[in-house]
Amino acid sequence: MSRDTGDQVDNRYPAAYRPNDDFTGHFEFGLKYEEIHLEFFARLFAVVGPRPIEAWCRNEPFGQYARRTGFLYEWLTGQQLDVPDVTNGGYVDAIAADQYLTRTESTRVRRWRINNNLPGTVDFCPIIRRSPAVQEALQFDVGAALSELDRTYGADILLRTASWLTFKESRASFLIEKEADQADRIQRFAHVIAQHCGRIQDPLSDQSLHTLQAGILGHDAFGLGLRRSPVFVGQATMRENIVHYIAPHFGDLAPMLEGLNAFERATRGAESLARAAVIAFGFVYIHPMRDGNGRIHRFLINDTLVRDKAVPDGVILPVSATITSSAEFRSGYDRSLEVFSRPFMHRYATSYRFGELVTYQDGTQSNFVFDDYENARFVWRYPDLSEHVLYTARVVSHTVLTEMAEEAKILVIFQLALERLKDVVEMPDQDANRIIRSVKENGWRISGKLKKQYPQLEDERRAASIVKAVRSAFEDAESNEANDE
Repeated sequence: MSRDTGDQVDNRYPAAYRPNDDFTGHFEFGLKYEEIHLEFFARLFAVVGPRPIEAWCRNEPFGQYARRTGFLYEWLTGQQLDVPDVTNGGYVDAIAADQYLTRTESTRVRRWRINNNLPGTVDFCPIIRRSPAVQEALQFDVGAALSELDRTYGADILLRTASWLTFKESRASFLIEKEADQADRIQRFAHVIAQHCGRIQDPLSDQSLHTLQAGILGHDAFGLGLRRSPVFVGQATMRENIVHYIAPHFGDLAPMLEGLNAFERATRGAESLARAAVIAFGFVYIHPMRDGNGRIHRFLINDTLVRDKAVPDGVILPVSATITSSAEFRSGYDRSLEVFSRPFMHRYATSYRFGELVTYQDGTQSNFVFDDYENARFVWRYPDLSEHVLYTARVVSHTVLTEMAEEAKILVIFQLALERLKDVVEMPDQDANRIIRSVKENGWRISGKLKKQYPQLEDERRAASIVKAVRSAFEDAESNEANDE
């Protein structure tokens, strides 16, 4: 019997399933009936040591559960067991491909006759469970949905909206970081998206991350490059700092980023939405930069989708705009982050403090001290990002079907208004665009400000003709939409 409470799944088994009360019995039962939990395995192996696994492998040298356990022990600990190589028997997968996101091509481990299909490295290997909800969300075909927008609104609509969508994504990304009205910084991030999305070589390399960070923050910003100092995510008050999340030790950044990079290489050809979620959220949890992690995190979503050809080159999905579009998506984003950060902080709530101010190698001055980096390494290395995949897939689906569809619709209407306005009077597009926006925003009236800018609008007949032309485009579009419904 299985009961899902939302926070956990309670499984109950008949007495006949009761395992032998020893390491072999309980661990084999777990491999058969419970979900894979690499963090737990790594912690358990560190405590029990090699002897119970060696005894099991000697007693059942060809048993698939003994072999999988032996492989997992050596892979997670880096220590070789004192048992001979397995000489015959069929190869079995390390984890079930129908239950987890795996590497697209397994690596054969002859010693255990195991297909290593784990999607990362020992330094960073995320787990993505193929729950019914995740599987359903991953069915969304981004490319097909974008093609449908093409068919509905015209083949060039997506490319014509690319510049606006890029700016919209940049502006919304700063809203997430609570840094609105930073015009120059918004423009910089928009330029980074337009220039580098899907094009920058090896985006998780030190050099590429430096390029992205410098483009986002400015080349004169302090602390560019991988951090060499401790960092936490939180907020400052008049009395104290509130810590929401603690990032890995800076000495672990290089191997963890290489593990994330290995995931990217190993899963090419798998579901793009899942890859985008893991790469983006994996990056933000590693938190390798002093500043700019959140914006690079959201850049990586689009970058992955473009690289996977799930999205045409030059088209930007304004995922940040979707995140900020409603309380539901904004709180969903926070909940996704808290799936990992909240239990982490609960476990290590007494492991950090603020002590003496120290100047680190990257120039950062910090008095933050965390005492459990070694223990917490198990958590950082093996995050469960299933909920993050589910959230990302839903965000991308809403972005294409709602946000982008609305933008395409507005562009088509605006183009129609432009054409009808120019039937009345010829003018440059820049002037026509300004007049259309003003007439629409002022309730189909010519404002005094607009008349000052364009004295020709003092002519009432001409002004009335312009208003009629612009208004008819919007009202005809609304009428057609109503008829379609």
